[in-house]
Amino acid sequence: MLEKIKATSAFIKKRTPHNPEIGIILGTGLGGLTDEIEDPFSLSYNKIPGFPVATVDGHMGRLITGKLGNREVVALQGRFHYYEGYSMQELVFPIRVMKWMGVTHLFVSNASGGLNPLFHIGDIMMINDHINMFPEHPLRGNNIKELGPRFPDMSVAYDSRLRNQARLIAYEHDFELKEGVYVGVQGPTFETPAEYKMFRLMGGDAVGMSTIPEVITACHMGMSVFGISIITDSGVPGQIVEVTHEEVQKVARQTEPRMTLILKKLIEKL
Repeated sequence: MLEKIKATSAFIKKRTPHNPEIGIILGTGLGGLTDEIEDPFSLSYNKIPGFPVATVDGHMGRLITGKLGNREVVALQGRFHYYEGYSMQELVFPIRVMKWMGVTHLFVSNASGGLNPLFHIGDIMMINDHINMFPEHPLRGNNIKELGPRFPDMSVAYDSRLRNQARLIAYEHDFELKEGVYVGVQGPTFETPAEYKMFRLMGGDAVGMSTIPEVITACHMGMSVFGISIITDSGVPGQIVEVTHEEVQKVARQTEPRMTLILKKLIEKL
């Protein structure tokens, strides 16, 4: 695995003119942030050795390097999901490659279902913690000590300094930034009303099918993490309606400019 990570990292670094320190993962319908990247260089996932291929609509399947907020970044325009059939090792492989390329900070975004009755469709939620409900763990198996410790600490998985700065950015630009706990599940089905209720009783504020394996892997390797969710549908009793992937993408695209603003300003402040 380590040799595979090194080889893929070297393949990308040989081709891109940039030396990124910041990694960004763009979730469902949220690929538009890449339009803000200056001097962009892109590679399709299917051109990168060892990379999975994104199979879900709304995930473009491109790795893009360039400058954002005067910092060099690498962005994944489209992520990989456990429900697509990938193993956890395949799922988080790009995160490990990012680390080997020199990335120290990881910014993750996703579309999620709201559980908190104070949240509404179109709200942006900053993730302050998570509950892992995936049936598999990205660190199961032999630990590679060059990547991180056998038992990584997860007490502050989401960087508190970055969260403080994000609150200030939202205040300065006069919009509300929610905050809460993200529940990660396998998917690909949207949740039943009973499942929404269970996740809320467990302490969740939003639920989705991604992000947590990436965050665990980043924490294992000592990267600072900032996570953000766009509430694209509601799991609050009395507000639950039939939802489609197309509707989720539509809401994500409408809310994306505010998310882009937060991420860009945060990167500028690093």
